[in-house]
Amino acid sequence: MADAHTIPAKPRDRAGKGAARAVRREGLVPCVVYGENKDPLSISIDPRVIMKGLIEGHFFNTIYAIDVEGGTNERALPRDVQFHPVTDVPLHVDFLRIGRNTRISVSIPVVFANEDDCPALNEGGQLSIVRHEVEVHCSANDIPEEFVADLTGLHIGDTIRISSISLPDGVEPTITDRDFVIANLLGATIAEPVEGEDEGEEGAADDESADEESEE
Repeated sequence: MADAHTIPAKPRDRAGKGAARAVRREGLVPCVVYGENKDPLSISIDPRVIMKGLIEGHFFNTIYAIDVEGGTNERALPRDVQFHPVTDVPLHVDFLRIGRNTRISVSIPVVFANEDDCPALNEGGQLSIVRHEVEVHCSANDIPEEFVADLTGLHIGDTIRISSISLPDGVEPTITDRDFVIANLLGATIAEPVEGEDEGEEGAADDESADEESEE
């Protein structure tokens, strides 16, 4: 489950585009913490902290303790990051305050385990992944880090559905009307010859023979 990680932050006195640009000129990322029926809190954060969380892959399902200079401390979950369209540098981050009873919708990554014990893959089959993540409702204090899909004993033609994955208590998929597919085990694909290839080669050979005869 997700534990709180600390992020140091600086308070921002002003909001708006001009103030945000000033923050970026200082080498920081403007951010806002909102929710829990409290006033939004404008802060700025070192972009290296944000990039580290994004690269590690659990940024959006990790609760952070945002330690703001001056004594304010907020438990919050990243909800949105805006990126520069060319450089992909983070330009702005929205954080949602997390209270004791907060429930949220969050996307959890799916990992596939025990590939060596999967007959389908050992026979040359392929794992066709339909969903790399599953969106669920859960308590903000009990966010799973990942869901594990076990490939042990699966054969070509088998399907992994959400019912195949063990979900913790209190964690429910946002899709409730069907047992949706996570991945399929497919047979090996065999490249078929392109139609007309052989005919083209034979035609070329006939042309060469005709040229030789005409030269004689």
